[in-house]
Amino acid sequence: MSQLLPVIENLKKELRARGITYGELAKQLDMSEASVKRMFAKRDFTLKRLEEILEVAELDLPALMKISDPESQLKSSLTAEQESEIVADPKLFLVAVCVLNLWPIEEIVARYQLTSAEVVALLLRLDRMGFLQLQPNNRVRLLISRTFNWLPDGPIQRAFKDSAALDYLDSRFDRRYEHMAFINGMLSKKSALKFIEKIQQLAKEFSVWHQEESTLPLQEKVPMSMLLAIRPWLPRPFQPLLRQESPGAAQKPSKRVHKIR
Repeated sequence: MSQLLPVIENLKKELRARGITYGELAKQLDMSEASVKRMFAKRDFTLKRLEEILEVAELDLPALMKISDPESQLKSSLTAEQESEIVADPKLFLVAVCVLNLWPIEEIVARYQLTSAEVVALLLRLDRMGFLQLQPNNRVRLLISRTFNWLPDGPIQRAFKDSAALDYLDSRFDRRYEHMAFINGMLSKKSALKFIEKIQQLAKEFSVWHQEESTLPLQEKVPMSMLLAIRPWLPRPFQPLLRQESPGAAQKPSKRVHKIR
Protein backbone atom coordinates (compact mmCIF):
# COMPACT_ATOMS: atom_id res chain seq x y z
CA MET A 1 0.00 0.00 0.00
CA SER A 2 2.90 2.38 0.74
CA GLN A 3 3.83 2.27 -2.95
CA LEU A 4 0.31 3.42 -3.84
CA LEU A 5 0.31 6.43 -1.52
CA PRO A 6 2.05 8.80 -3.97
CA VAL A 7 -0.27 7.57 -6.73
CA ILE A 8 -3.41 8.26 -4.67
CA GLU A 9 -2.16 11.66 -3.51
CA ASN A 10 -1.42 12.68 -7.07
CA LEU A 11 -4.79 11.35 -8.18
CA LYS A 12 -6.42 13.72 -5.68
CA LYS A 13 -4.34 16.60 -7.03
CA GLU A 14 -5.31 15.76 -10.60
CA LEU A 15 -9.00 15.61 -9.66
CA ARG A 16 -8.75 19.02 -7.98
CA ALA A 17 -6.92 20.45 -10.98
CA ARG A 18 -9.79 19.28 -13.18
CA GLY A 19 -12.40 20.74 -10.84
CA ILE A 20 -13.86 17.32 -10.04
CA THR A 21 -15.34 17.30 -6.54
CA TYR A 22 -16.08 14.27 -4.38
CA GLY A 23 -19.77 14.92 -5.00
CA GLU A 24 -19.37 14.93 -8.78
CA LEU A 25 -17.14 11.88 -8.65
CA ALA A 26 -19.74 10.08 -6.51
CA LYS A 27 -22.41 10.71 -9.16
CA GLN A 28 -20.15 9.40 -11.92
CA LEU A 29 -19.35 6.27 -9.91
CA ASP A 30 -22.92 5.76 -8.69
CA MET A 31 -21.77 5.98 -5.08
CA SER A 32 -22.61 8.20 -2.14
CA GLU A 33 -20.32 11.17 -1.51
CA ALA A 34 -19.60 9.81 1.98
CA SER A 35 -18.43 6.50 0.48
CA VAL A 36 -16.11 8.29 -1.92
CA LYS A 37 -14.62 10.39 0.88
CA ARG A 38 -14.14 7.29 3.00
CA MET A 39 -12.48 5.47 0.09
CA PHE A 40 -9.93 8.26 -0.34
CA ALA A 41 -9.42 8.69 3.41
CA LYS A 42 -8.70 4.97 3.90
CA ARG A 43 -6.98 4.70 0.51
CA ASP A 44 -9.06 1.61 -0.07
CA PHE A 45 -9.37 1.14 -3.84
CA THR A 46 -10.04 -1.91 -5.93
CA LEU A 47 -8.29 -1.92 -9.28
CA LYS A 48 -11.66 -1.70 -11.03
CA ARG A 49 -12.66 1.33 -8.96
CA LEU A 50 -9.33 3.02 -9.63
CA GLU A 51 -9.80 2.48 -13.36
CA GLU A 52 -13.28 4.03 -13.15
CA ILE A 53 -11.92 7.11 -11.37
CA LEU A 54 -9.14 7.45 -13.94
CA GLU A 55 -11.75 7.27 -16.70
CA VAL A 56 -13.74 10.09 -15.08
CA ALA A 57 -10.57 12.19 -14.78
CA GLU A 58 -9.53 11.27 -18.34
CA LEU A 59 -6.23 9.90 -17.06
CA ASP A 60 -4.48 6.60 -17.60
CA LEU A 61 -2.54 4.67 -14.98
CA PRO A 62 0.91 4.88 -16.66
CA ALA A 63 0.60 8.68 -16.85
CA LEU A 64 -0.43 8.86 -13.20
CA MET A 65 2.43 6.57 -12.17
CA LYS A 66 4.86 8.83 -14.01
CA ILE A 67 3.49 11.90 -12.26
CA SER A 68 3.84 10.05 -8.95
CA ASP A 69 7.45 9.03 -9.55
CA PRO A 70 9.74 11.88 -8.45
CA GLU A 71 12.67 10.34 -10.32
CA SER A 72 10.82 10.60 -13.62
CA GLN A 73 10.55 14.37 -13.19
CA LEU A 74 14.32 14.79 -12.88
CA LYS A 75 16.80 15.49 -15.64
CA SER A 76 19.00 12.64 -16.82
CA SER A 77 21.10 15.01 -18.94
CA LEU A 78 21.45 18.62 -20.04
CA THR A 79 21.27 20.00 -23.55
CA ALA A 80 24.42 20.56 -25.59
CA GLU A 81 23.89 24.32 -25.27
CA GLN A 82 23.70 24.08 -21.48
CA GLU A 83 26.82 21.94 -21.31
CA SER A 84 28.62 24.45 -23.53
CA GLU A 85 27.67 27.26 -21.16
CA ILE A 86 28.98 25.30 -18.18
CA VAL A 87 32.26 24.21 -19.72
CA ALA A 88 32.97 27.72 -21.05
CA ASP A 89 33.03 29.16 -17.51
CA PRO A 90 35.47 27.43 -15.11
CA LYS A 91 33.74 28.93 -12.07
CA LEU A 92 30.32 27.74 -13.22
CA PHE A 93 31.76 24.30 -13.98
CA LEU A 94 33.40 24.15 -10.55
CA VAL A 95 30.19 25.04 -8.73
CA ALA A 96 28.21 22.53 -10.81
CA VAL A 97 30.63 19.76 -9.84
CA CYS A 98 30.58 20.83 -6.19
CA VAL A 99 26.79 20.75 -6.18
CA LEU A 100 26.85 17.31 -7.80
CA ASN A 101 29.04 16.28 -4.88
CA LEU A 102 26.44 17.77 -2.51
CA TRP A 103 28.67 20.51 -1.13
CA PRO A 104 26.94 23.33 0.76
CA ILE A 105 27.77 26.91 -0.21
CA GLU A 106 29.86 27.38 2.94
CA GLU A 107 32.20 24.56 1.97
CA ILE A 108 32.61 25.87 -1.58
CA VAL A 109 33.54 29.33 -0.27
CA ALA A 110 35.90 27.85 2.34
CA ARG A 111 37.71 25.67 -0.20
CA TYR A 112 37.83 27.88 -3.29
CA GLN A 113 38.50 31.53 -4.08
CA LEU A 114 34.85 32.45 -4.50
CA THR A 115 32.63 34.71 -2.42
CA SER A 116 29.18 33.71 -1.23
CA ALA A 117 27.65 36.25 -3.62
CA GLU A 118 29.55 34.75 -6.56
CA VAL A 119 28.47 31.23 -5.66
CA VAL A 120 24.82 32.26 -5.33
CA ALA A 121 24.97 34.02 -8.72
CA LEU A 122 26.41 30.87 -10.29
CA LEU A 123 23.78 28.72 -8.60
CA LEU A 124 21.08 30.96 -10.06
CA ARG A 125 22.47 30.28 -13.53
CA LEU A 126 22.29 26.55 -12.84
CA ASP A 127 18.77 27.07 -11.49
CA ARG A 128 17.70 28.65 -14.78
CA MET A 129 19.04 25.59 -16.60
CA GLY A 130 16.87 23.30 -14.49
CA PHE A 131 20.01 21.70 -13.05
CA LEU A 132 18.98 22.59 -9.51
CA GLN A 133 16.50 24.60 -7.50
CA LEU A 134 17.83 27.35 -5.28
CA GLN A 135 15.55 27.40 -2.26
CA PRO A 136 15.14 29.83 0.67
CA ASN A 137 18.26 30.38 2.78
CA ASN A 138 20.30 29.37 -0.27
CA ARG A 139 19.57 25.69 0.17
CA VAL A 140 20.10 23.66 -2.99
CA ARG A 141 17.86 20.91 -4.33
CA LEU A 142 19.28 18.97 -7.26
CA LEU A 143 16.87 18.37 -10.13
CA ILE A 144 18.90 15.61 -11.76
CA SER A 145 18.28 11.89 -11.57
CA ARG A 146 20.57 9.22 -10.18
CA THR A 147 21.26 8.18 -13.75
CA PHE A 148 22.36 11.70 -14.75
CA ASN A 149 25.26 11.74 -17.16
CA TRP A 150 27.00 14.21 -19.40
CA LEU A 151 26.06 13.89 -23.06
CA PRO A 152 28.01 11.24 -25.01
CA ASP A 153 30.64 13.17 -26.98
CA GLY A 154 28.98 16.36 -25.74
CA PRO A 155 30.82 19.56 -24.82
CA ILE A 156 31.85 18.34 -21.36
CA GLN A 157 33.02 14.90 -22.47
CA ARG A 158 34.96 16.50 -25.33
CA ALA A 159 36.56 18.96 -22.90
CA PHE A 160 37.58 16.03 -20.71
CA LYS A 161 39.13 14.16 -23.62
CA ASP A 162 40.86 17.27 -24.98
CA SER A 163 42.39 18.60 -21.78
CA ALA A 164 41.46 16.79 -18.59
CA ALA A 165 42.09 13.16 -19.56
CA LEU A 166 45.88 13.44 -19.38
CA ASP A 167 45.59 15.34 -16.10
CA TYR A 168 43.37 12.59 -14.70
CA LEU A 169 45.71 9.81 -15.84
CA ASP A 170 48.81 11.62 -14.57
CA SER A 171 49.20 9.34 -11.56
CA ARG A 172 50.89 6.07 -10.62
CA PHE A 173 47.53 4.87 -9.26
CA ASP A 174 49.28 3.15 -6.38
CA ARG A 175 48.34 5.48 -3.55
CA ARG A 176 45.49 5.03 -1.11
CA TYR A 177 42.03 5.37 -2.69
CA GLU A 178 43.56 4.83 -6.16
CA HIS A 179 43.41 1.89 -8.50
CA MET A 180 43.86 1.33 -12.19
CA ALA A 181 43.57 -1.81 -14.27
CA PHE A 182 44.24 -1.76 -18.00
CA ILE A 183 43.35 -5.12 -19.51
CA ASN A 184 42.98 -6.32 -23.04
CA GLY A 185 41.68 -9.60 -24.33
CA MET A 186 39.24 -11.25 -26.69
CA LEU A 187 35.60 -11.63 -25.72
CA SER A 188 32.66 -13.05 -27.57
CA LYS A 189 30.12 -10.47 -28.73
CA LYS A 190 27.67 -11.82 -26.16
CA SER A 191 30.19 -11.57 -23.31
CA ALA A 192 31.22 -8.07 -24.40
CA LEU A 193 27.63 -6.87 -24.08
CA LYS A 194 27.26 -8.56 -20.69
CA PHE A 195 30.43 -6.89 -19.46
CA ILE A 196 29.13 -3.48 -20.53
CA GLU A 197 26.00 -4.17 -18.46
CA LYS A 198 28.22 -4.92 -15.45
CA ILE A 199 30.05 -1.62 -15.94
CA GLN A 200 26.74 0.24 -16.11
CA GLN A 201 25.64 -1.46 -12.90
CA LEU A 202 28.89 -0.47 -11.19
CA ALA A 203 28.30 3.15 -12.22
CA LYS A 204 24.82 2.98 -10.68
CA GLU A 205 26.25 1.58 -7.43
CA PHE A 206 28.72 4.47 -7.29
CA SER A 207 25.80 6.90 -7.63
CA VAL A 208 23.76 5.10 -4.96
CA TRP A 209 26.64 5.18 -2.45
CA HIS A 210 27.21 8.84 -3.26
CA GLN A 211 23.57 9.58 -2.39
CA GLU A 212 23.42 7.35 0.68
CA GLU A 213 26.52 8.96 2.20
CA SER A 214 25.44 12.51 1.44
CA THR A 215 24.80 13.28 5.11
CA LEU A 216 28.33 12.37 6.22
CA PRO A 217 30.65 15.28 7.08
CA LEU A 218 32.94 16.26 4.21
CA GLN A 219 35.94 15.47 6.41
CA GLU A 220 34.95 11.80 6.28
CA LYS A 221 34.72 11.68 2.50
CA VAL A 222 37.13 11.70 -0.42
CA PRO A 223 36.40 13.39 -3.78
CA MET A 224 36.51 10.43 -6.14
CA SER A 225 36.32 10.40 -9.94
CA MET A 226 35.80 7.09 -11.68
CA LEU A 227 36.44 6.56 -15.38
CA LEU A 228 34.79 3.45 -16.81
CA ALA A 229 35.40 2.68 -20.46
CA ILE A 230 35.59 -0.34 -22.71
CA ARG A 231 35.62 -0.64 -26.49
CA PRO A 232 37.13 -2.62 -29.36
CA TRP A 233 40.47 -0.91 -29.92
CA LEU A 234 43.66 -1.40 -31.90
CA PRO A 235 46.40 1.07 -30.87
CA ARG A 236 47.42 3.39 -33.70
CA PRO A 237 51.07 2.19 -33.79
CA PHE A 238 49.76 -1.31 -34.57
CA GLN A 239 47.47 -0.26 -37.39
CA PRO A 240 50.16 0.26 -40.10
CA LEU A 241 51.36 -3.29 -39.41
CA LEU A 242 48.06 -4.86 -40.38
CA ARG A 243 48.40 -7.14 -43.37
CA GLN A 244 46.69 -5.63 -46.36
CA GLU A 245 45.00 -7.84 -48.89
CA SER A 246 46.68 -7.70 -52.28
CA PRO A 247 44.51 -6.43 -55.14
CA GLY A 248 44.19 -9.87 -56.64
CA ALA A 249 43.73 -11.67 -53.37
CA ALA A 250 39.99 -11.51 -53.41
CA GLN A 251 38.57 -14.62 -54.94
CA LYS A 252 36.30 -14.19 -57.86
CA PRO A 253 33.08 -16.15 -57.85
CA SER A 254 33.57 -19.38 -59.76
CA LYS A 255 31.59 -20.01 -62.87
CA ARG A 256 29.98 -23.38 -63.30
CA VAL A 257 30.91 -24.99 -66.60
CA HIS A 258 28.31 -27.27 -68.09
CA LYS A 259 29.91 -29.99 -70.16
CA ILE A 260 28.10 -31.37 -73.16
CA ARG A 261 27.87 -35.06 -72.86
